Amino acid sequence: MTQHLNKDTTICMSLAARPSNFGTRFHNYLYDALDLDFLYKAFTTTDLSAAIQGVRALGIRGCAISMPFKQECIALVDELDASAKAINSVNTIVNTGGHLKAYNTDYIAIATLLKQYQVSPELSFALRGSGGMAKAVACALKDAGFKRGYIIAIDELSGRNLAEFCGYEWRPDMEGLQPELLINATPIGMAGGEDADKLSFTPQEVDIAKVIFDVVALPEQTPLICYAREKNKKVITGSEVFAIQAVEQFALYTGARPSEELFKKAAAYSRQ
Repeated sequence: MTQHLNKDTTICMSLAARPSNFGTRFHNYLYDALDLDFLYKAFTTTDLSAAIQGVRALGIRGCAISMPFKQECIALVDELDASAKAINSVNTIVNTGGHLKAYNTDYIAIATLLKQYQVSPELSFALRGSGGMAKAVACALKDAGFKRGYIIAIDELSGRNLAEFCGYEWRPDMEGLQPELLINATPIGMAGGEDADKLSFTPQEVDIAKVIFDVVALPEQTPLICYAREKNKKVITGSEVFAIQAVEQFALYTGARPSEELFKKAAAYSRQ
């Protein structure tokens, strides 16, 4: 349907510091496959409040929220779904007649992947980051039964708050730790950033660990994932997180849920 745009076409969008083509390709692929009169476009902004006002004023049906806006936009919506309220972080906004309701499908994706990859809750872990995505990861780990964990964050206030919220321990760095599961929930390794070429954990830390999880989706092969694969570690990528949370967003926006086969095709297409 995207080749037949008209005045009634429903618009969905995303807001990120550094937009990628993942969401645009994923959603538009499904719109065409399911013959839906929708269009999806990625944006960035330096004025989040005005952008969210635009979602409301222009009748944008859905808006995906990425780093670093996941917590800042909470004050700008009308209602929080239980998924967003529980972890105080938003990644999806649905506009129904000007009423903005916020959700968090990141949590669903993280929990799904931990189960899918059979990551044992007996493993100790270190989670780098203390923002909205880190909170989704920490809550998913907590609910999956992980007991021994560390929140690694330079910002002591947010790091301690997240650690206390989930029952883990805050550390400013990895000194003296040898966790078996490493998770990066920071922009380190993200394409276009000043730390794009950096590892979020040292080679020595990766060598000791058993499982490496990087939530950065762009590029799919971050420096951390590339190194971990060279060392034959079990890896979970940010593009996998994106694909799962995106299909949940798709269902919220359209009321339609693609088949497993169609979902896999859309996910593969989005990574091209």
